[in-house]
Amino acid sequence: MSLRLACLTSALALTAGLAHAEKSFNRIASFPVVKNMAEGSDMTRETSPEILDVTADGMTLAYTDSPLEALGLVDITDPANPAPKGAIALPGEPTSVAVIGSVAYVGVNTSESYTHPSGQLMAFNTTDGTEIGSCDIGGQPDSVAKSKDGTFISVAIENERDEDLNDGVIPQMPAGNLVMINTPEGGLDCDSMAVVDLTGLAEIAPSDPEPEYVSINSLGETVVTLQENNHLAVVSRDGEILNHFSAGTVDLEGIDATDERGALIFTESQQGRKREPDAVTWINDDMFAIANEGDYEGGSRGWSIFNKDGTLVYDSGVDFEHAVIQIGHYPDKRSDAKGIEPESVTFAEYDGTPYVFVGAERASVVGVYDVTDPANPVLTQLLPSGTGPEGYAVIPDRGLLISANEKDLLEDGGARAHVMIYQQQDGAAVYPHLTSAGADELIGWGALSGLVADDDGMLYAVNDSFYGFQPSIFKIDPSQTPARIVDVIRVHRANGDAAQKLDMEGITLDGKGGFYVASEGRMERAIPHAIYHVEADGLIKTNKGEIPIPAELLAHEKRFGFEGITKVGDTLWMAVQREWKDDPADHVKLVSYNLETKEWGAVLYPKEAPETGWVGLSEIVAHGDYVYVIERDNQHDFRAVTKKIYRIPLADMQPAPLGGELPVVTKELVRDLLPDLTSTGGYVLDKVEGLAIQKDGTAWVVTDNDGVDDSSGETMFWSFKVE
Repeated sequence: MSLRLACLTSALALTAGLAHAEKSFNRIASFPVVKNMAEGSDMTRETSPEILDVTADGMTLAYTDSPLEALGLVDITDPANPAPKGAIALPGEPTSVAVIGSVAYVGVNTSESYTHPSGQLMAFNTTDGTEIGSCDIGGQPDSVAKSKDGTFISVAIENERDEDLNDGVIPQMPAGNLVMINTPEGGLDCDSMAVVDLTGLAEIAPSDPEPEYVSINSLGETVVTLQENNHLAVVSRDGEILNHFSAGTVDLEGIDATDERGALIFTESQQGRKREPDAVTWINDDMFAIANEGDYEGGSRGWSIFNKDGTLVYDSGVDFEHAVIQIGHYPDKRSDAKGIEPESVTFAEYDGTPYVFVGAERASVVGVYDVTDPANPVLTQLLPSGTGPEGYAVIPDRGLLISANEKDLLEDGGARAHVMIYQQQDGAAVYPHLTSAGADELIGWGALSGLVADDDGMLYAVNDSFYGFQPSIFKIDPSQTPARIVDVIRVHRANGDAAQKLDMEGITLDGKGGFYVASEGRMERAIPHAIYHVEADGLIKTNKGEIPIPAELLAHEKRFGFEGITKVGDTLWMAVQREWKDDPADHVKLVSYNLETKEWGAVLYPKEAPETGWVGLSEIVAHGDYVYVIERDNQHDFRAVTKKIYRIPLADMQPAPLGGELPVVTKELVRDLLPDLTSTGGYVLDKVEGLAIQKDGTAWVVTDNDGVDDSSGETMFWSFKVE
């Protein structure tokens, strides 16, 4: 069978206004930093690559790992195959790193408390790991930046506040400042250290500046963000404050500002929202870009460009967030706070084009902006990252962009923390695979859990209970590249309200313009195991629209229920995800319901025994003489083993009555999906949830991004041919 990955042949068009790029950044590798641990180490420890830089030869990455109190090193001589180079132990928590030549300058937090902060700037030879020098910098460091000529380092001494004290409101002493230290010939001259007082500048808590991030232009001028103070300062090489000004506010319209309601509704506003910038980067000697993450009183969900004279050159407003919404990366649980949370920003020129890269921490996306005209940046791409993009290394002469993604989801059963490598290549962008750009309305989407193909070439997908107050059926046109969500059908009851107590995990056509959906029950949450008949307009008719499971089945119920549904003649077939109480080990039911006779039955499906975790079914679809199922484990990244499509002869699908001995079907492997799941340079995503097969045998597969909750938000959507 020949693979036809739609994502690999697509031309990116995020919105109607985006430019078509002749060159694109595409991810070529993902490196799980847990693999940098020494052999025999406890691999269950948390890791967190936060800030990173690269040696002058472009071959070695150095990243900070706060939980491990270490500086990690990665060999990227072959960028498509990054290799571990081990780690350098540190005497405290590393907060930032800048590399000059082969020397890594690391800010290390050694504070005993918020009121007694301390820290060091340390220098290490990345070739052999030896310590070159260390300076006591008098407080808790945050960001570290190197000058363009490599002659000095600037350090933002934040002396961060205690968020549990006085609701986190500042001032909280001691105040932060800026430290500048010379770096002669790869060394560290502690005697040259200059301390720049930043008190008295901001209107907000002027006595307690909390510098967050620094960047240095070719004139040796350091721009400093004072995040909690919502302020910016520009400091000369000699430590003179050249200018300072408020970061200002933004009026936001067309946002989702309500948390925890399980629905994507972009009709709300926030007025006078403080930018409260985090990262900053110069884009030339006069202008710099800031990521407006926000802190305890702000966050404007976008990014801005300022002239160092204080003039606002550009603000993205809600445009960046809206673009992220369209590709399914919107983090609904952050709606009342800071939305997609742009936190990181960096700049570099590739092949003559100046780019600003903006990382949205909670959306796990990197926006690529062409800033040829700084007053009118053009969003050319959105890159999928690991969870929580934080820092970057840019290597233009090798065409490489590196992101450090700080979130390690081990405790939540998720993916480990990764460093991801992108390369500028000729041709179209690989990501996104699916977008709602171009629809008549702003359609937010995510957590796609079931898929079906219509005879007219359209596909339909359902979201699951993550959006419990907005159950939806999405109409997808897969003939476009990337595939397009062109419409949405909201599933509702007769009173017009969103249908609740659903967990839609499968969808099939009723043959009359409507649908049947399988809802996975969870009885402790009063969500019944059931089948629902949904009209073409999304209506579930009272009484007639619900088919509850019978007592013979319910008596053996467990949480993991129906995970797919398909229709064969007058019979609906549902795949049960995992064993129920009456199932033999490593066997699950394929349950039948005859729409004419109202009879229930089942067969048994023999699934693989898991090496770790569990293995279950997540989809079922009939095509030709077979029924196809997705069988998967619950493992991510390098730990994943089973992500496969099998088929069962329809001749085997002869249901026996419930409560008695059930026949066991035979299965044939159709496709191992692991190569597909790693084909775009990312780690293996856990939830391969949807499968649809068109008349011509084109099979489409989609992954569930968990609503961007403890997830990178990435959705893969691709196709291949079945025989």
